[in-house]
Amino acid sequence: MGPVRGVKKRRKTQKNIEHNASASGSFEKEVSGDWWVEFSMRINGLLSPSKGLGKFESVLKISRKTFDYICSLVQDDLTAKPGQFTFSNGNPLSLYDQVAVALRRLSSGESLVAVGDTFGLNHSTVSQVTWRFIEAMEERGLHHLQWPTEVEMMEIKSKFKKIQGFLNCCGAIDTTHITMCLPLADPTNSAWFDCEKNHSMLLQAIVDPDMRFRDIVAGWPGRMSDSLVLQSSNFFEHCEKGKRLNGEKIELVGGTEVREYIVGDPGFPLLPWLITPYPGKDVLGSKGEFNRRHFATRMVAQRALARLKEMWKIIQGVMWRPDRHKLPRIVLVCCLLHNIVIEMEDEVQDEMTLSHHHDSGYRQQVCGSVDMTALVLRDKLSLHLSAARLPS
Repeated sequence: MGPVRGVKKRRKTQKNIEHNASASGSFEKEVSGDWWVEFSMRINGLLSPSKGLGKFESVLKISRKTFDYICSLVQDDLTAKPGQFTFSNGNPLSLYDQVAVALRRLSSGESLVAVGDTFGLNHSTVSQVTWRFIEAMEERGLHHLQWPTEVEMMEIKSKFKKIQGFLNCCGAIDTTHITMCLPLADPTNSAWFDCEKNHSMLLQAIVDPDMRFRDIVAGWPGRMSDSLVLQSSNFFEHCEKGKRLNGEKIELVGGTEVREYIVGDPGFPLLPWLITPYPGKDVLGSKGEFNRRHFATRMVAQRALARLKEMWKIIQGVMWRPDRHKLPRIVLVCCLLHNIVIEMEDEVQDEMTLSHHHDSGYRQQVCGSVDMTALVLRDKLSLHLSAARLPS
């Protein structure tokens, strides 16, 4: 399977989140507290209560409201074959059992055996249930990862302007490594060696100011440069052909027009629709001020990737011999879940530390590719920000 490139349109029109959220309300009535009481008792019967596994949020890392909504999304797919999966005692897994098992596997990053021991399941059952959930989320949850509508983009640009004054900014782009442990004896695995001598796969993400993923590319080997991954993406092609970032332009003092654009770190090329910082560590004056504000603006992408890995730990550590054809799909579903948590205004995320460290051990890449039109545009933006005298 090739890289997961953004989000394809579904064959059928998706219902919006408000409709699904109301549907999940019926789940709250149908799924009484009895399910969780019984489920948590089963867990605590297998593990010591001192491990803190009696609280819903401590087990699944999301609120009950978000859990019910996710269940409403995948209900039809996971109940298509009732009784297919059973606990060690022979009892069948309900819809809620299946979702709980899959979310635990994705959020904890624990091995199949460890998750199985927690819930009283065979490790093969954990694997099958998790993959069934991933397939259902791919089918039912793609509307949670889409490029913004015109109305949404107006709000996004307004929020980016409030961060550090960048006019007409539509997103921030960044790339992170998903590290893997692959057998050295297999010569084909050498293709996955990156510059830091790890086996890894790349995830490129474009993020809005609320840290939601708006476009992703997952699946390329970790040794590829950020700029090459970008140039290999559908997003790059759409922007170059004027199909994206083609909204209304803004005119600066002096008559310079600023088109829609995203911001990225020095690992990306400077393009008319992708603004990178001025090169060098000791940049002074208006250029230094521009770099500081640029860094603060693109920080949302770093924080989003850090939060993604922190919340869905299956992609945080070193994955043990993953199926490289399935891994991009796992990453995609983790991104969908990340967005759902934000859109549901899940209070659990408010308790998490906000970090921007998502790629520890990897050095900052530098791309020397510069578009002359973008060079002039960056200078104009720099002068505008300097003249605006925004508070630091």
